[in-house]
Amino acid sequence: QVQLVESGGGLVQAGGSLRLSCAASGGTFSSYVMAWFRQAPGQDRELVAIISRSLGNTYYADSVKGRFTISRDNAKNTVSLQMNSLKPEDTAVYYCAARKSSAANFDYWGQGTQVTVSS
Repeated sequence: QVQLVESGGGLVQAGGSLRLSCAASGGTFSSYVMAWFRQAPGQDRELVAIISRSLGNTYYADSVKGRFTISRDNAKNTVSLQMNSLKPEDTAVYYCAARKSSAANFDYWGQGTQVTVSS
């Protein structure tokens, strides 16, 4: 069973950048599909980006496409989210998540890290 710990959140002005990191332990990291989700106050949690296990295939929500980049380092058991051109509407708690390739749902979650973008 994998454990996930996010870091890198904070307060940034609109137009700025942040890089989130997620460190995984307790499992075979390369066997997991990894993703970032976010949840703003009063809103449902939404998928931000997904990255495949080893080929690095990615998917992005339309709202972040062209601004955010997900990447992973299987040797270091980490997944990152580079966020550029941040907007106030990107303000949310960001969560790292993992699922086995055979699983339908993301079963493993980090505790979340707050990202606040001021206008």
